Amino acid sequence: MKRATTIREIARLANVSVGTVSRALNGRPGVSPGTRARILEVAQAVGFVPNAAARELAGMSTAVGLLFAPGVRRYTPYFALLLEALTEAFWQEGLRVAEVPTDPRGLPLAEARAYLLLGAHDHDPRIESLRAQGKPFVLIGTYPGAFWVAPDDPEGGYLATRHLLELGHTEIAIVTGHLHHQAGRERLEGYKRALHEAGLPFRPELVLDGRFEALAAYRAVRRTWQEGLRYSALFAASDEMALGAWAALEDLGLRVPEEVSLVGYDDLPDLERSLTTVHQDIPTVAKEAARLLKEAMAGRPPMGVRVPVYLVPRGTSARRGVG
Repeated sequence: MKRATTIREIARLANVSVGTVSRALNGRPGVSPGTRARILEVAQAVGFVPNAAARELAGMSTAVGLLFAPGVRRYTPYFALLLEALTEAFWQEGLRVAEVPTDPRGLPLAEARAYLLLGAHDHDPRIESLRAQGKPFVLIGTYPGAFWVAPDDPEGGYLATRHLLELGHTEIAIVTGHLHHQAGRERLEGYKRALHEAGLPFRPELVLDGRFEALAAYRAVRRTWQEGLRYSALFAASDEMALGAWAALEDLGLRVPEEVSLVGYDDLPDLERSLTTVHQDIPTVAKEAARLLKEAMAGRPPMGVRVPVYLVPRGTSARRGVG
C-alpha cells in the first residue's frame, strides 16, 4: 500500500475523522477499541510515523498543551473544524496537541513543552502567565508582543458591510460576538469603517449582542425587532449567529433577502449553503499556527500573521427593495 504522508489520509482510509485518528494514535480516550484497532492497523499498513521532531517528543505526556479561554464554547461547528485543521497541521510539523486541564482563569494545571491558545481576549491571564514562565506559545487571535495568527477580521467585517452598502442598504444592523474578544471587536471595527467610508453614522442601537451563539442571536434579533428596531440588512459576525438571526427573521414573518438581507462570517461547510458569508481560510490559519509555534520554540522574536478573507455572495443578500 502507498505510504500515507498525513493523518488525514489515515482518516480517509479508516473512514473516521482526523480528530479520531489523533486520539487513537496518542492513546487518548474517546475512541472505541474496535475503531482504535482499525486506525492502528491502517497506520501500520501505510508505514505512517511522525517525523523526527515528533519521535523526540513521544515520551512527553503532552507535547503542545491546548488551552481554551474560560467561557469559550468548544463544541461548535467552527471549533470542530479548527481543531481538526490544527491537529493535522501540528502533526505535519512533528508536534502533538492535547487539551490540558485549566483553573478558572484558563491557566494550565499540567505541564507542557509549549502551548496553543484559543479564544483571544483582552488582558488574557494565560498570556501574561506563560510570558512570565518563559513558555513558548502561539495564539489563535491577535495580541501585542506575542506569536499569533488570525483571519483578517477587520477586513472581513468591512467586506460584509460594504457588500450590503453596495446593494443600496443604509440601515444595516450587526449581530456581534463578545466585544472583549478579538474576533467580535475587530469584525465590528470593519463594520464601522465601511459605514464611515459611506458617510453614514454609526448607530449603537443597531449593534446586537449575539455572544457567538445561534440562540442568543435569535433572541436578540426577535426581541429588538418586536421593540421597534428596523433595518433592511443584517451582518452576523459568525455563520452560527447568522442562522439564528435568519430563524428569528422568518419567525417574525420577514423574507430573506426580499425584506432583510443577511450576511454571515466563516463560510463553514455543512451549514446553510445559500448563506452569503465571509470566507476564512481555517487550514491556513492552522498551518501558520504550527509554523509560528516552531518559531516560538526556537526562541525567535514574536510576530503575528493575518490570513486573508474574502466575501462569498450567495442567496441571502439582494438589492434593497428587490421584493
